[in-house]
Amino acid sequence: MQIVYIDGDATKPADVANGDKKLIVHCCNDLKAWGAGFVVSLSKKWPEPEAAYRAMDQRLGHVSIVKVEENLWVANVIGQHGVMRGTTGELPPVRYEALRMGFRKICEALKGKEGYSIHMPRVASGLAGGDWAMVEVLINDTFVRAGLEVVVYTFPGGKYFDSRY
Repeated sequence: MQIVYIDGDATKPADVANGDKKLIVHCCNDLKAWGAGFVVSLSKKWPEPEAAYRAMDQRLGHVSIVKVEENLWVANVIGQHGVMRGTTGELPPVRYEALRMGFRKICEALKGKEGYSIHMPRVASGLAGGDWAMVEVLINDTFVRAGLEVVVYTFPGGKYFDSRY
């Protein structure tokens, strides 16, 4: 298994992976602040992810998974502390260990289940201020290692938030 990269909208998972069950994974903050970045697209399509986020335990590393359509789920991963990168040398909001914990919880939830693939935008590398290269390592160490197919979407015409570029 390896990560497949495509241009597209992660709220419209492509049929590029095996299996018919798709799980959209994204990164949320721990402040119950929902209204910028990828979540705007989620909320335009489905009310369930935001409702699940607002009802869930907001501690770093926690996950809520909610069904939004037949064979389609969204996983809210609390992998971000706060909402904005400071300009005075503060750490960016992303918390890599929290992402790892959340990704592992998703792997555990899918253990022994067939036909699932992971779909995501370039999580934690936008408003969370993360380095995509570090997030990519986490994806490989969790989802890919667990044998799950992963499709990562870059929104066409959108800014690619990778600190290497």
